[in-house]
Amino acid sequence: MGRVAAVVLAAGAATRFGAPKQRLLLPRVLARVAESPVDEIVVVEGAYDLRDVPLNPGVRLVRCPDWERGPGASLRCGLGALDDDVEAAVVLMADGPDLSPTAVARVVEDWRAHGGAVVAASYAGQRGHPLVVARSAWADVPDDGLRVVSPRLVPCDDLGAPGDIDTPADLPPGV
Repeated sequence: MGRVAAVVLAAGAATRFGAPKQRLLLPRVLARVAESPVDEIVVVEGAYDLRDVPLNPGVRLVRCPDWERGPGASLRCGLGALDDDVEAAVVLMADGPDLSPTAVARVVEDWRAHGGAVVAASYAGQRGHPLVVARSAWADVPDDGLRVVSPRLVPCDDLGAPGDIDTPADLPPGV
């Protein structure tokens, strides 16, 4: 079975947050990704230099000079940095601190069992993260990202959504 990598998108300007939220949230997200079934982890930076953020051993930081074009541009930078033997990528957001490693495992297992270009977790019937993107779809990622693509949904309601931190008021307790 081919390898699966994680691409953590952390390139945005975080304008609604008012500060580089990636520096605050990335360690928590990476700790959860490390507990999931991925063979490689790449973090995509853009608006902010994240070299001073503590990264787990083996995590690679990739700079995306075109991050302002949209999340798709950042995703393409991350996908382009993956090893040639990676068959699919799990796409994660750096501002989803409540990510469940089990949700990652569930969408990866579904993709391995049933294939498909894009497979996404769903919460209360709504598409969410993580999502798995097969290598066959990597060349077709638009600048707006994969939100324009209709994925196969994998219910993860029992695991809780990963969160989406846009403002300081959205931060979970203890962060």
